[in-house]
Amino acid sequence: MLPVSLIILLLAMTAAPVSLETLLLFLAGAVLLVVGMGLFTLGADMAMMPMGEALGRKLASLMAAVFFLVGVLVTVAEPDLTVLATQVPGIPNPVLIWTVAAGVGLFLVVSVLRTVWKVPLRWVLLVLYAAVFLLSFFIPRNMLAVAFDAGGVTTGPITVPFIMALGLGVSATRGDPDGEADSFGVVALASVGPVLAVLILGLLYRPDGAGYEAAVSLTVPDSRAVAAVFLEALPHYAREVLLALAPIAGLFLVFQLLTRAFKPKGLARIGVGLIYTLVGLVLFLTGVNVGFLPAGRQLGQALGSSAYSWSLIPLGALLGWFIVEAEPAV
Repeated sequence: MLPVSLIILLLAMTAAPVSLETLLLFLAGAVLLVVGMGLFTLGADMAMMPMGEALGRKLASLMAAVFFLVGVLVTVAEPDLTVLATQVPGIPNPVLIWTVAAGVGLFLVVSVLRTVWKVPLRWVLLVLYAAVFLLSFFIPRNMLAVAFDAGGVTTGPITVPFIMALGLGVSATRGDPDGEADSFGVVALASVGPVLAVLILGLLYRPDGAGYEAAVSLTVPDSRAVAAVFLEALPHYAREVLLALAPIAGLFLVFQLLTRAFKPKGLARIGVGLIYTLVGLVLFLTGVNVGFLPAGRQLGQALGSSAYSWSLIPLGALLGWFIVEAEPAV
């Protein structure tokens, strides 16, 4: 995150000046983002990946119902999806989140069945993307953009580790040399599901508008007010994260009671990992929504409407490089 923050600071002090309050919020948000993502990544390694692999190994025979439920619950907990939903004013947040989650759950089942039945990935992708491009001719243009972005946000820091571990667990039950190679592609198929689901939503549900809504800048007269803004936002995002992670933890608890898959030491490690995940996600979402979004809005407006608009192309490439490097799901 350091290169991204330095680039934004350099822009704010030269070609794209922003208000001092937005800059203070950005700096505080960057700190929360780094700490939150660090804790979350540690928690995902300790809890999400072992849980996903164990579920994949033990529940392969019940894959349709269980994997659909797992895909839905993991996607609802995805912080990137929450950020997307809050910026699309034409669709209620729960409608968009649960539509995307249903798409991930359904296509997680498809991807696991493909692994078990040894269907070539290329043919499945060709058929699904043909359906995507066919549907794209019949929905509003704004919904098309939201649909493809929904496919991107579901390849986030919760969904990817959990789903990849699930795929590894399922492929291990095949017992043939090609099983490990076929475990890849699970995320690719799961990310097609949200695109198709939102496209179908666009056919059935016609909102007044589905464009993106930029974050509203907050008024912070001094540094103490900056801290107050973040402290005020923390309970809201803590509640969201708790509601999102509780079903995953509950499902795992039922799984553990039925299978006894983990010994006490491993169970304690997963419990600590879930706490790290919870705290990390709360800090991450608070930092993104309170600090990063207002700064991104002002920088985009300043660069897009100034003589430096040409710089958006090289800056986009540079920022994209470092943002992908910072993405824990990669």
